[in-house]
Amino acid sequence: MTDDIQYLTLEGLQELEEKLNFLRTVRRQEIAQRLHQAMEEGGELAENAEYEDAKNDQAFLEGEIIRLETILRNAQVIQEDGRKDIVGLGDKVTVREKGQKETEIYLLVGAAEANPQVGKISYKSPLGQALMNKKVGDKVKVNAPDGEIVFEVVAID
Repeated sequence: MTDDIQYLTLEGLQELEEKLNFLRTVRRQEIAQRLHQAMEEGGELAENAEYEDAKNDQAFLEGEIIRLETILRNAQVIQEDGRKDIVGLGDKVTVREKGQKETEIYLLVGAAEANPQVGKISYKSPLGQALMNKKVGDKVKVNAPDGEIVFEVVAID
């Protein structure tokens, strides 16, 4: 992971800090217990599947801790600028796909916090990039795997 600025909402910052704390305290301890238990069971460690599994989990855990530490070290909290006339980072944007009646709502966040299943999209994603600096009523085109999709900006909150 690079040392680029990682834009986070205050909520996203708190969630990542809590996750990091959990991994450092609870998960590290759980894996250490598994390793200790596997070593107590005896036998050749090279042939101990539980020991190998725990070592793999430990390596993954340490990688995730390093990733979160890097994000948090480079975190910049998204500040509300009070403007709601153009789409910006941290804004909730309501859009309508061309030909559809229902609207969709997305929160524009940094890549580290993006989670499309809950409506949080990265400002660097194709849709996020298309929406940045647009106004209510503007139409944006997004290249998707199935072809081009046109959205209209309905509201900015």
